[in-house]
Amino acid sequence: MSPKNEGDNNGHNGPALSQNPHKTDKNQEKVLEIAIGRAVRNFRKQAGKTGAELAKDTGLSVSMLSKIENGVTSPSLTTLQTLANALSVPLTSFFKGFEEQRQAVHVQAGTGISADRRGTRAGHQYNLLGHLGANTTGVIVEPYLITLTEESDVFPDFQHDGMEFIYMLEGEVEYRHGDKTYHLKEGDSFFFDADAPHGPKKHIKLPAKYLSIISYPQD
Repeated sequence: MSPKNEGDNNGHNGPALSQNPHKTDKNQEKVLEIAIGRAVRNFRKQAGKTGAELAKDTGLSVSMLSKIENGVTSPSLTTLQTLANALSVPLTSFFKGFEEQRQAVHVQAGTGISADRRGTRAGHQYNLLGHLGANTTGVIVEPYLITLTEESDVFPDFQHDGMEFIYMLEGEVEYRHGDKTYHLKEGDSFFFDADAPHGPKKHIKLPAKYLSIISYPQD
């Protein structure tokens, strides 16, 4: 079933996006407030508190707490100490997100690391294109370039946690997901819940290459 199309303000049809990929932060002085607000929200959720409950515990109004969590206002050190006490975290923990360096990985053409993923079958060539490991998002993302040749086994029974996105670069395969199969050819994309059995069931045109991006929760 195709996703429901919804018109946007630019006159384009397509699924509504939850984030604006073109948004930029013109007020650099707000970066610290945003980092603090994100930390307050995360610690509140970890503590299992609603905004109303934390507001009551700290004597702040729900409106003020919302402004802090959304990085709209700069809380005083006294307010931050009150929040830290209510959430049972060190005051300095609110600043870690601002101080941490953000990682990036550049993999030049042809230099991806050959990798054996759990359940890899004979002849399935996996090249890991980048890996950040532990990060602030709570999500691990693994991008692979997968190559299938005449020596590659068919194996439609891969299963693992998370979500997977496939983009066909060349070749054609019949790809299984659950109890259905899909004919994937150059230029096609496929996005699915990776907990269901999946994988190439039949090689139609070889060699086949596709980009596979796997994401799953960080332990």
